[in-house]
Amino acid sequence: MSGFKEPGFVDRQKAALEARKNILDKFRAKPGPDDPAVKQRQAEREAQAAAREKARQAREVEKAAQKAREAEAAAVAAAQLAREKEEAAAAAAALEAERKAARDARYAARKGRKK
Repeated sequence: MSGFKEPGFVDRQKAALEARKNILDKFRAKPGPDDPAVKQRQAEREAQAAAREKARQAREVEKAAQKAREAEAAAVAAAQLAREKEEAAAAAAALEAERKAARDARYAARKGRKK
């Protein structure tokens, strides 16, 4: 079995030249900006971006509508709560008046018995 052979200067120079040639070939094989395939991919990307933007705008519109619905529901709930508080206050006032009338009637009855 032979040992590792240290590459000489000429071998390294040849390998570098080959690497540069491969890179240059790869660059030359790349399609230019006016190539139909490149233009088609660019048009597809633009169409996808437009579709994403349209979907984003639709989501924003839906969010705004949802916020409006929530605000309307909150206003209805607040109005209902205020109405319930007013009714409770009116019921409490009526109950207090009824109690006062009963208390006054008891007082008058007690006074009537003393005479």
